[in-house]
Amino acid sequence: ENEKSGNKTTPTPPQSFTFIINEEEKCKDKTPFLVLLISTTAAELQHRNAIRKSWGNEAAVAGADVVRLFMLGIQAEGANEDVLLRESQQYHDIIQQDFLDTYNNLTLKTLMGMRWVASYCSGTRFAMKTDSDVFVNTMYLIEKLLRPLPPATQNYFTGYLMKGNTPIRNKDSKWYISEEEFPGNRYHPFCSGTGYIFSGDLAAKIVNASLMIKYIHLEDVYVGFCLNAKGVEIVPPPHSLFNIHKVPFSPCMYNQIITSHHIQPDEHILYWETLQEKKHM
Repeated sequence: ENEKSGNKTTPTPPQSFTFIINEEEKCKDKTPFLVLLISTTAAELQHRNAIRKSWGNEAAVAGADVVRLFMLGIQAEGANEDVLLRESQQYHDIIQQDFLDTYNNLTLKTLMGMRWVASYCSGTRFAMKTDSDVFVNTMYLIEKLLRPLPPATQNYFTGYLMKGNTPIRNKDSKWYISEEEFPGNRYHPFCSGTGYIFSGDLAAKIVNASLMIKYIHLEDVYVGFCLNAKGVEIVPPPHSLFNIHKVPFSPCMYNQIITSHHIQPDEHILYWETLQEKKHM
């Protein structure tokens, strides 16, 4: 019942959900440079296929070991789990736990990804959480932002920084939160859920903090609470790398950003292919 009611009570702690589809062996014989955790729903097959062929291709960036995972919950009724299982058997890039795949459970989805990294890929240098309608310039991300960082970078977290935000009490807002769910009047700093990057060590720290911090359904805000509890300060990113809106496409612009939002499946492919052709503009 808790899951459905969203914000009446604290849902069961995240670790009580079970993996229905898992990829335990993904990092068995390697220590990736970057794990991509991409939030998606069962219906978004076209987005997933486009990402597989474009920026999310595990061989997209020469010399960087990348692992791609799509994160899903379960559909309420009549959804065809078999179709998803077949997709999983084909691509081996899906993880799914048995929480309902709803907007109010996005925090559970992110925590599933964090738990996966902490349990099965704790050696990864970095991880990124993003959404299937976000274009990620993985080349820029790896070459320009992450590679220059010191080898043993820890407690590193960056993205589109939200600072000094207050809870929205207007029920018509997508980001509405009730007094009951969150009585406070200010959020800790957090990064937009459209795309944030963190060092591999933080996955376990965030999972650990989540055991003590009351659940809220705004996943990016919640992760900010977890970081604050662990004393982690978000690194402000260089100007304009992360974008919560859609950046009008031009190779010149997209060669210098990491994220752009509201991307359609064909755009993932078109933008990526165009960037490959015009890498050095």
